[in-house]
Amino acid sequence: MRYLLVDHITEYKPGELIRGIKNVAMSEDFLEFHFPKNPIMPGVMLLEALTQLTGWLEAASSDFKNWFLVSKVRKSNFYGFAFPGDQVELEVEVISSPQEGLPDKKVYRGSGFVKGKKKIIAEFEGEVIPLEDIEDTEEQKKFFKVLIREQRK
Repeated sequence: MRYLLVDHITEYKPGELIRGIKNVAMSEDFLEFHFPKNPIMPGVMLLEALTQLTGWLEAASSDFKNWFLVSKVRKSNFYGFAFPGDQVELEVEVISSPQEGLPDKKVYRGSGFVKGKKKIIAEFEGEVIPLEDIEDTEEQKKFFKVLIREQRK
């Protein structure tokens, strides 16, 4: 099963930052068991939403040549719950670019808020890999246009 946890990309600055939205829907299957009769979006899914948004930042910054794969979460703090019906505002920014000896490693800071209230702050690192190794590049370009709400031609 594959979870697509970014519903809308609201802003991006190539090589710098990206902002997006995750709408928490009651129909998402992970809510059935987390927790029975008290559905809460798992914190790890908020973290995954941030890493997926990071992938879109890398794709948009490289003309869809690259993608991001998380390899280490340096720190992650959770400050409350995201419930069904919530709209989580996500933001990811680059805080460190590749260094000599580690040419494909980058570090990012991500955050998630619901109605201005902090839900997650995380710092994570990972590798930038060729997008074509894991996805059809043209399909990802089309999907990105949907996420940024660009008019189809």
